[in-house]
Amino acid sequence: MTESSDNPSPGVSRDERISDDGLLRLEKQLQHGARMAKPVRAQWVRRYGDAAREVLKQYAQYDTEFDNLN
Repeated sequence: MTESSDNPSPGVSRDERISDDGLLRLEKQLQHGARMAKPVRAQWVRRYGDAAREVLKQYAQYDTEFDNLN
């Protein structure tokens, strides 16, 4: 069976991942006590920059190694 262009593929689009909604998802996960691996947290910082840094700091999950990430 082939996929029609009318049927979106599953998952979240890149535009939606890089939106304010993404930061809200990060904060919600942290509010619920999620402990993320360092590479996962680094990816948030790469995608969202200073906004993600602030959220991670607020929940004591920031690492100084993230200072050098773009």
